[in-house]
Amino acid sequence: MAHIKLEEGVPGIRGPMLFSPETTRPMSEFVEILLRDDNNTLTRGERELIGTYVSSLNDCFFCQNVHGAIAAHYMQCDMAYIDAVKLDPLNTPISDKMKALLAIAGSVQKGGKNVTTEQVEHAKSLGATDKEIHDTVLIAAAFCMFNRYVDGLATWAPQDRQFYLERAARRAEEGYIEYDLRK
Repeated sequence: MAHIKLEEGVPGIRGPMLFSPETTRPMSEFVEILLRDDNNTLTRGERELIGTYVSSLNDCFFCQNVHGAIAAHYMQCDMAYIDAVKLDPLNTPISDKMKALLAIAGSVQKGGKNVTTEQVEHAKSLGATDKEIHDTVLIAAAFCMFNRYVDGLATWAPQDRQFYLERAARRAEEGYIEYDLRK
């Protein structure tokens, strides 16, 4: 049961967003740019994967499943692959650059000062641009906030992962702005 009165049956971050609509638009616009803007060399799937990975480190069931399903949709893979990345990114078949970026994201999850010059230089040596490093840090920091928003209010999250998979294509198509929070 949520810590505050949220609309019944509205999962995860959607409940608090309905509760506080004045904060919904700026958060939605921010996420739209961060995860979906096409002026980015990281794919939408890679950016969703970074958010998924950080959400798994934060043990936020809702966020890691929502964004994991969207990442799987974009990357045309199954959730078993996404789960493998969350569990052990170094031994999963993703690019070395992505492994380095996930390491940076994992350091941000622990605290921003945990990101090291060595991690950044390693990512750059693998082809990561300053923009990709910037966006990785920003995605990781944002997801820490979103995870704490969702879990700090004890929002409801459907436990059947099929719920998330069935909605992934629609969210990928519609984006994060102007959608029905109840669906």
